[in-house]
Amino acid sequence: MKVTGSWDILIPLTILCCKLYPATGGSAVVITNENWENIIKSNDVVLLNFYVDWCRFSKQLEPIFEEAAARIREQFPEDGRVILGKVNCDDESEVANRFDIFKYPTLKVAKSGLTINQEYRGQRSVKAFVEFVERELSGPIKEFQNISELHDADVGDGLVIGYFISRDHEEYLSYRRVARIYRNDCKFMVGFGEVSRDLHPPGENLLIFRADFLNINYKEYYSEYSGNLTNFMDLMSWVSDKCKPLVRDITFDNAEELTEEGLPLLIAFYNKNDLGPVREFQTVVKTQLADEKRVNFLTADGALFGHPLFHMGKSMDDLPVIAIDSFQHMYVFPKFADIHQPGVLKKFIDDLFTGQHHLDYHNPKDSFEETIETAVEVLTPPAIHESKFKELLPSKHRYTLLNRSRDEL
Repeated sequence: MKVTGSWDILIPLTILCCKLYPATGGSAVVITNENWENIIKSNDVVLLNFYVDWCRFSKQLEPIFEEAAARIREQFPEDGRVILGKVNCDDESEVANRFDIFKYPTLKVAKSGLTINQEYRGQRSVKAFVEFVERELSGPIKEFQNISELHDADVGDGLVIGYFISRDHEEYLSYRRVARIYRNDCKFMVGFGEVSRDLHPPGENLLIFRADFLNINYKEYYSEYSGNLTNFMDLMSWVSDKCKPLVRDITFDNAEELTEEGLPLLIAFYNKNDLGPVREFQTVVKTQLADEKRVNFLTADGALFGHPLFHMGKSMDDLPVIAIDSFQHMYVFPKFADIHQPGVLKKFIDDLFTGQHHLDYHNPKDSFEETIETAVEVLTPPAIHESKFKELLPSKHRYTLLNRSRDEL
């Protein structure tokens, strides 16, 4: 799961004593506006099926989801572990709106008592659902038994390490909750008692983040958490900020998830036999655009995404190529080498949101010839094409889609 964008994706849950709603009869629990908060708060993992009776994909999923719910209930009978629930969106429109449902069926995941912007996108089979729950309920943190094991740990994808006095400490329980949510984004390790005694201040627990210093795709290579470890929301924000790479690689496996985030895609197409431009792009994003939140920074294997390249009049011989896809149009960055000029790539992004690219599209004769303060030469306007990555949005062959339009950029 990738947690992206603002913290508005988190739905505050009221702190109260909750009644448990165990699955009955081995089938999925009916979720309503009256019970959804309590169910989410009361279970480690909740998988919700948002459906409508008139959707053929929902009807196809129904018996599979019910059988999975029965098997999972049999395998994990303890209250508070896992619930598979179903939401009839015609009957429970308030719940559907709270989860921003725009396609049927949608499978949403809640973990550690929170609804997060994670969607199950795997295979829709009983076996796949069971395996997903098994993995989510497995321990998200690896305990190290000696210092050499810690030194040998792989930090390539980001590693969060906790040094705790004991596993019964309230601060460790908070760490476990956060690790369960971000287990797909970072690795998590922990040491207790004597093994970590010399690695944290006396009488205090410590949490750090480490990344490979050769990996330029993170804001920092080392950081210590300075907040209150019992403040779950602050700790979650810190982990999210540290673990999220600045640039992600888009594939057909994650394309639906990335496109559904709704942000325009700034994509660097590369040849997998020459990864130098990928590193250049990551460096520019880190040094010039690390705080830019309006777009998703992505890299794409040109061989894998040859269709968008062809649509832009490009081929493997033209790589590297940078383009921004607004889901309406694709705008090609004129010259890859110009990304090293301070401010040039930022202006390319700004022009999307000021409407300059759109103006150029409709008024090609008036294409801009202005320069930015730090640029030496006059920049030519970007080439403009119809969006191709909108085709990677959720498909009508897999979902019943509600009509929702995007602003034209």
